[in-house]
Amino acid sequence: MSAIITLTGRLGADPELRFSPSGTPVARLSVVTSRRTKDDQGNWSDADVTWWDCTAFRALAENCASTLAKGMAVVAVGRAVQENWQDKDGNKRSKIAVKLDSIGPDLTHATARVEKTKSQAQQSGGQQRQTRNYDPWASSPQTQTQGGWGAPQSNN
Repeated sequence: MSAIITLTGRLGADPELRFSPSGTPVARLSVVTSRRTKDDQGNWSDADVTWWDCTAFRALAENCASTLAKGMAVVAVGRAVQENWQDKDGNKRSKIAVKLDSIGPDLTHATARVEKTKSQAQQSGGQQRQTRNYDPWASSPQTQTQGGWGAPQSNN
């Protein structure tokens, strides 16, 4: 069983997209996390810097490669897994890596425009909403009043 982990950090390099022998897209990403601290003189520095090797598969891998770039602030959610291997000298090695379930830009200090991919529309069983002028967060004109969102208008 693996633990769920959420990382908030920056990409250390552009995602590297490759394909498995069976044709499955696989993206490798490096996410760096740290904590900002201020010393007695008022200078800021990074503390507890940790580099995380992350892997994304299938559509997520392709979306990472086409959307994310080195230096971008991201929020990543995945499963922490221990990977074991032997190095060229025969020494046993291991590391904790993250198999990503989702990743996207951190909107704390940025904005993003989200576009639905064609594969998502196909996965919905062909049931697509009319996309022209469709905004799921827009309220109907009846709820936008002078008194605020959903507040009754005063006739004074």
